[in-house]
Amino acid sequence: MGLLGLGEAVAHFFDGQAFWMVSASRYWIFPLQTVICGALLIRYWRYYAPLSPVRPCFTLTLAAFVFAIWISPQALFHAVPRTDGFDPAFFGNGWACWLNAATRWVRLIIVVPLLEEVFWRGFLLRFLIREPFEKVPFGTFTWTSCAWVTFFFAGAHWGPDFWPALLTGALYNLVAYRTRSLGSCVLAHATTNLLLGIYIFATGQWGFW
Repeated sequence: MGLLGLGEAVAHFFDGQAFWMVSASRYWIFPLQTVICGALLIRYWRYYAPLSPVRPCFTLTLAAFVFAIWISPQALFHAVPRTDGFDPAFFGNGWACWLNAATRWVRLIIVVPLLEEVFWRGFLLRFLIREPFEKVPFGTFTWTSCAWVTFFFAGAHWGPDFWPALLTGALYNLVAYRTRSLGSCVLAHATTNLLLGIYIFATGQWGFW
């Protein structure tokens, strides 16, 4: 979140400047975020709950439904296409383009699902029930923690993604409650992002990521 905020601040402060590193900061913020967050995930891997998914049919079906929610404004209701975003072709067709695209895919389907699910469902959903949160069985339900995590998850996607993220947060909470498996939450998130990534490349709507 800090790196995303830094990127927005840099882009806003240097708006109109020609140099891409300040005018289009996402092309170095996102790769840097991928490397730093990926390294932290690896460093603390042994502390996470087991990540073996259960109830795969339920999990994958819900992931596909979440994907449909995200693209429905453009796919079904003819909303304005979201073409302004992280376009790998920004660097042409050479190695920089492919490196940026590969880094963005790693962020989309590996780093983000792991990082967000460890935080939102693995930690906060239980922390808001009681401390020490490690003593709260994964998938324990209370209305308060469910509502707050759903709202905070949506708030982290503020902007045009707020309402889809609000529904997504509630549905990923449902995965946690139905499966009692952090691995299933990661699988749902990763599958949704994989489908969204395919849609992004097929339509050129880079604003979705």
